[in-house]
Amino acid sequence: MLIKNFAIELQRMKRPTIIVGLQPGTTDTALSKPFKRNVPPDHLQTPAFTASHLLKVMQHLRPEDSGELFDFLGVKFAP
Repeated sequence: MLIKNFAIELQRMKRPTIIVGLQPGTTDTALSKPFKRNVPPDHLQTPAFTASHLLKVMQHLRPEDSGELFDFLGVKFAP
């Protein structure tokens, strides 16, 4: 709701900003260490892979996407 409300308020204030939530998937970092053992190796991503995909998602966002959630492949999902 924070993302959605923030997007609504910025639009209301006529600020040309796109606010979205991005879900990076399970990336092979120290942060994901407790979860890695339950993730199949072909679903565990490198930081470079995740970063490049998130950048691609951000490059294709449109103003009407503001307030939404997207995964690292650019697929919109509900909370």
